[in-house]
Amino acid sequence: MFMKLAVVYSRASLGIDAPLVTVETHISGGLPRFTIVGLPEAAVKESKDRVRSAIINSGFTFPNRRITVNLAPADLPKEGGRFDLPIALGILAASKQLRVKTLNDYEFAGELALSGELRTIHGALPLALGTRKAQRTLIIPSKNAAEAALPGDNMVLAANHLLEVCDHLTRQKIIAPFPKEILATLESLHANCDLSEVRGQIYAKRALEIAAAGGHSLLMVGPPGTGKTMLASRLPSILPALSTEEALEVIALHSLSHHRQNTITWGKRPFRSPHHTASAVALVGGGSHPRPGEISLAHHGVLFLDELPEFERSVLEVLREPMESGTILISRAARQTEFPARFQLIAAMNPCPCGHLNDPKGRCQCTFEQVKRYRARISGPLLDRIDMHIEVQPISLHNLTTNHSAENESSAKVLVRVNQAIAAQQQRGTKQNARLTNPEIQKFCQLKPETQNFITEAVEKLGLTARSYHRILRVARTIADLEQSDTVELHHLTEALSFRKLDRIDNKQSTSVNGKSLLPYDY
Repeated sequence: MFMKLAVVYSRASLGIDAPLVTVETHISGGLPRFTIVGLPEAAVKESKDRVRSAIINSGFTFPNRRITVNLAPADLPKEGGRFDLPIALGILAASKQLRVKTLNDYEFAGELALSGELRTIHGALPLALGTRKAQRTLIIPSKNAAEAALPGDNMVLAANHLLEVCDHLTRQKIIAPFPKEILATLESLHANCDLSEVRGQIYAKRALEIAAAGGHSLLMVGPPGTGKTMLASRLPSILPALSTEEALEVIALHSLSHHRQNTITWGKRPFRSPHHTASAVALVGGGSHPRPGEISLAHHGVLFLDELPEFERSVLEVLREPMESGTILISRAARQTEFPARFQLIAAMNPCPCGHLNDPKGRCQCTFEQVKRYRARISGPLLDRIDMHIEVQPISLHNLTTNHSAENESSAKVLVRVNQAIAAQQQRGTKQNARLTNPEIQKFCQLKPETQNFITEAVEKLGLTARSYHRILRVARTIADLEQSDTVELHHLTEALSFRKLDRIDNKQSTSVNGKSLLPYDY
C-alpha cells in the first residue's frame, strides 16, 4: 500500500561533516500550496520552482494539492540546491507516480535543471563519507561521481536526469555502479618539481629537508631572485604521500570550496600560495555560510606566503591560533563551523623594502628606520611561532651555470632520508616533532649536562622566549632523527640554533656562545 507520505534521505553540509537530513513529503487535500519547512535557506526555498518544472518536463504530473516538505532536523540550516532531487522524488513517491516500496536503502543529492537534468553540487565527498558510514547507496549527479567514489568501498550511482533515477528505482533500467578505476585519471594541481633543479643554496636545501622531516615551519629571508619561491615549491616533492584517511580529508575540504579547481592528485599534499592582498576571511575561511579558507585548503600540505610583510598585519595575526591548534573555528550568529587546518607554513620575505640590504654594489638606500618598520610588519608572537628562519644569499653566475651534480640531489634521494626520520618519530609516537608537547619534549629531547648548559646560555644571550627554546629543541630532535641518532647531541643543537637567524639580527647579540659559532654552517 502506497501512502501519501514519503520519506527520502539526503545530507546537509556542516563544515567537513555531512549530517543526515530526512526529507519528509506529505500530500493532502485543500487549496494547492507548496511549502518547505525545516530552516531552509534561500536556495532551498527556490527549489520549489525548479522541482515543479523538472517534474513536469520529465513527463510526470505535478500534484495540484497541498504539498508540505519537511527537512529534518528542523534546527539544522539547509543550503544549496542539493535537496532538489530528494524533494522531487518525495513528491513523486507521495503522489504514487513513483511506485517504490522503500527508499530506505538510498541517499540522494543533486540540483535539478528545469528540464530535469542533474547538475553538480559542492561537498560531494563529505556526503559520500556519511552515506558510506550509514551503509546506503548514494545516487548523485554524474559530474560528482568520481569525487564521491574516492573512498573506494562505497556504492555510488551516477545519474544525468531525474528520469534515470526513477527508472532505476522502479527497476526498469538499472544504473551500474560507478567504476573505481577511472579515479586514476585525476589531474595535478601543480606541476611536478624536483629539488635537483635548484642550483646552489645548499644551506637553504638543508633547512628545507629538516622542515620536511619534522613538519616545521620555515621563513626564508633574502634578496629578490635568490630562489625562495623555487625552494618552497619543491617542498611537496620531499614530503611523504598522504595516507588514505588524510587524502580523503584533503579532498573533502577542496570539495567544500566554491572556488576550487576541479581535481587534485590523489595522495599528493596540497600546495597553496595565496596573494598578499588576500583578506583574513580568504585565509582562514568564513562567509555567511562558512567555507574553508587557504589554511584549511592547505590541510596536510604546504601554505606558502610569499612577500610576508606585504600581507596586512591583521591578516597574519589570524594564523597564530591555527598554527598551534591545527583547527580553525568560525563562529556566526546561527552556527559554529570547525575546519581542520594542520598546515606547514613556509614564508619568504626580503630583508628590507627594496630587497637589497647590505648589497656590496650599494643598491640599497633604505634607512635604518625604514628597515625597522618593514620588519615590524611581522609581529613578535607570529615570528616566535615559526620554527626556523634562515637567510638565503644570492648565488654567483658561476655557481648558477656550473653543474655540481654532487650538490644537486634529487627529491627522491632526499625523500628517502625524510621518510627514515619520520619513521623514527612514528616509533616514538604518532606525531611529527613540530607537534611535540612540552612533556614530550622533555621525554624525547633529553640533553647531556654540557649540552644543556650551552642551550641555557644561548637562550639568555639571545633573549629567546620559552616558546623559541622549545622550538629549537624540536628542530634539534629532527636533525638527530635525520642522522638516526637516539639522543640530541651538541652539534644537533648548534645547527638548530643556526636556523634562528632573525633572533640574532633583532637582538643584535653575539653570534657565538662558549666559542661555538651560531652562524650558518658552510656546507
